[in-house]
Amino acid sequence: MPNTIIVGAQWGDEGKGKIVDFLTASADVVVRPQGGNNAGHTVIHGKNKYVLHLIPSGILWKGKTCVIGNGVVIDPASLVKEIEGLIAVDINVDPEKLRISDRAHLTLPVHRVLDQAREALRGAARIGTTGRGIGPTYADKIHRSGLRAGDLANPQKIRDHIAALCEDNAPLVAEAGLEPMDPDAMTSEVIQAAETLVPYLTDTVAYLHGAMETGVEMLFEGAQGTYLDIDHGTYPFVTSSNTTSGGACTGSGVPPQRIDRVVGVAKAYTTRVGEGPFPTEDPSLSEYLHGLGREFGATTGRARRCGWLDAVLLRYAGMVNGIDELAMTNIDGLDTHDEIRVCTHYELDGERLDLPPATADDLARVIPVYEVLPGWKTDTTGIRSFDDLPENVLSYLERLRELTSLRTTIVGIGPDREQTLRRD
Repeated sequence: MPNTIIVGAQWGDEGKGKIVDFLTASADVVVRPQGGNNAGHTVIHGKNKYVLHLIPSGILWKGKTCVIGNGVVIDPASLVKEIEGLIAVDINVDPEKLRISDRAHLTLPVHRVLDQAREALRGAARIGTTGRGIGPTYADKIHRSGLRAGDLANPQKIRDHIAALCEDNAPLVAEAGLEPMDPDAMTSEVIQAAETLVPYLTDTVAYLHGAMETGVEMLFEGAQGTYLDIDHGTYPFVTSSNTTSGGACTGSGVPPQRIDRVVGVAKAYTTRVGEGPFPTEDPSLSEYLHGLGREFGATTGRARRCGWLDAVLLRYAGMVNGIDELAMTNIDGLDTHDEIRVCTHYELDGERLDLPPATADDLARVIPVYEVLPGWKTDTTGIRSFDDLPENVLSYLERLRELTSLRTTIVGIGPDREQTLRRD
């Protein structure tokens, strides 16, 4: 398998963890290049369910090396909890198997409080963040005032930095009505986590380039999705990193010419968590999917908003990511529907739009125009060959290719590793 970027083509939660897990069989190194523990990837294998937040999904395979790149923001205590949780179920997570960039920025306990405070002060204009401190961490990074993972080896620097942050931001926290921050407790949390994490730290850029020289093949596991990208998403209802394919290069130190393929991941319908415009949102579809026990956030447990597949969004995602092939997950979520709706284009003020408008305000005003396709009315979960998919599923995928120029090569028809079908 060539060096491959896996990227979400919607608002995240597309099933990237499952696709990464599936493709890891042919990879040697799995890299997480951006985001923080606001992302959650769920992988189900047999009777085991694994929910990962910072560690790449490749950790579940033997003989694979996982890398947390420089573009990731790391909550030390959260990462230690994740490592310990995997070790408790006999997954090897030693410093040879998991390598953490010493350039990655740290999400501190202060950042979590600031995230919650700022969201509370926004009131009705809230963004719908996870409250995990991701935005404030990236803000400090851009302000050139953050701590990086390499600083975990310097307890006094950690202590001084947290004390200063608490003092500087105490008025904001008080204004939001939150409890005063305790710098000593926050410092203790980080220093305790540092004892576990320091042996994992390394220059991951040098490691990845050295590995490429030996001919290993790499998989880059993107977090969130295209429409949460800080530049290309539905701003301001976005995350704080570049979730599109370009972020895999800047977040890992691997240059673009070493990337061979981009695989976009999309659901057979559309979901999003949090606030912001959602043209194809359908409350009845949400109710149906929630009734099946589906579409609850892996990180927050929040019920996801659900709607029909939006070809306008996929068309743009294909452009900005350079998607070479599409992985379509959750086909089985539509198994019982008589008809399947696909948004082919928008109308805004009487004009046709084949690409999403630049502003969230305009996206909130568009009228989605649908095409209705026949459902397959078949239980797909037991199918084990792409060619055995119902004819109406294949027709659905072909119509999507006509609308977006994206060819589906992988289909998910259930949560398990074996419920992933590859087109020959």
